Amino acid sequence: MLRNLPKTYTVLVIEDERPLVQVIQAKLEKSGFEVVTARTVDQGLHYMEDVGSIDVVWLDHYLLGEKTGLDFVAKLKGPDSKWKDIPIFVVSNTASSTNMQSYLRLGVNVYSVKAEHRLDEITADIRKFLDKPKEDKK
Repeated sequence: MLRNLPKTYTVLVIEDERPLVQVIQAKLEKSGFEVVTARTVDQGLHYMEDVGSIDVVWLDHYLLGEKTGLDFVAKLKGPDSKWKDIPIFVVSNTASSTNMQSYLRLGVNVYSVKAEHRLDEITADIRKFLDKPKEDKK
């Protein structure tokens, strides 16, 4: 008897705190995801180009370098971007309504505050979102 195994998705995690990246990566991999990690916007964009099969992005707002998560989202969700349909889950320490509204206006799918959500909740939310039929994701 064949079981239906969950589809394997690739998550690009863009987070600059190494210990946190390791915990996020371990949690995602334990949940059946493939994981690629980046610490800067430019590194994340480089992986988008090179890996080519990113299914979802886990993004922090504050990153190493001068660019923030907003810069990354603006690039990915731009009108001419080949990646504009890739879902983005912002998981940040900050809950300022200005940041949250800016991200949502640019087209992120979910904005979560780290202190308010456990990693397994966020991971489960990503899985549920990706497993939904395409027409339900909008």
